[in-house]
Amino acid sequence: MKLGIVGLGRMGGNMTERLRRGGHEVETYARTAPERTADSLVELATRLEQPRVVWLMIPAGEPTEMAFRTLLPLLEDGDVLVDGGNSNFRDSIRRAEEARAKGVCLLDAGVSGGIWGLTEGYCIMVGGDAPAFATVEPALSTLAPEGGYAHVGPSGTGHFVKMVHNGIEYGLMQAYAEGFELLREIDLFELDLAQVAGLWLHGSVVRSWLLELLERAFEADPGLAGIRGYVQDSGEGRWTVHEAIDAAVPLPAISAALFARFTSRQEDSFAAKVNAALRAQFGGHAVEAAARGERTSE
Repeated sequence: MKLGIVGLGRMGGNMTERLRRGGHEVETYARTAPERTADSLVELATRLEQPRVVWLMIPAGEPTEMAFRTLLPLLEDGDVLVDGGNSNFRDSIRRAEEARAKGVCLLDAGVSGGIWGLTEGYCIMVGGDAPAFATVEPALSTLAPEGGYAHVGPSGTGHFVKMVHNGIEYGLMQAYAEGFELLREIDLFELDLAQVAGLWLHGSVVRSWLLELLERAFEADPGLAGIRGYVQDSGEGRWTVHEAIDAAVPLPAISAALFARFTSRQEDSFAAKVNAALRAQFGGHAVEAAARGERTSE
């Protein structure tokens, strides 16, 4: 199929490459990417045939809102706009209603896979109208591994499921971070943390892809000496906790994990280093260099 991709960053660029390798024709636009095929959103829309499919892979909030406002007048009845960023699901519901009034279908697609998606595939959670989902399904089947994409419900559900997914991710990462800090800090032993992480990958009930990535991080930098223990949060964890409060649903582990990220900005702990290393491993997120003279290992 032919489609347009807006945004050629860590995710959008690799998704474009995976689609092209799968035989799809992809037109692209990004403000600062020289490899783009269109110089504006207007030109991108003219390069596509109806029903047009335009997929946004840009930051949530104002960048997505601006792209939506620019594209909506350019699209026509039956065209599909896919928001693959981490937008708040309530914004996605609102945008879908506005698009529907013009005959345009908005799909909210939560995408997980980080910088490894090019080779491993992406897990894609899609909300919106079923006919629009069917229109983009050829692209979804190329982007995802077997069983890795689904139409999870009406508008907003894709980003809602992705929001909760990321909240769970916060909790899992924090549990690993705290456990490995304890392994490191007991003076009685001098453990090889990469060895322990690798050991737990075989038969352990705590084995996971995150643990595999952590093993790689320890192998590359056993004491995580090059990483400052400053852990950013990109919004979904906060939204998850806010929604839980409104719904009176207890989320003690996820809430604690979110607050632990806030703590990391006040003092540089080894647990925060583990969290930062994991974000760099699975998502290519930038890490801050450790201050000179900081204690890194025994």
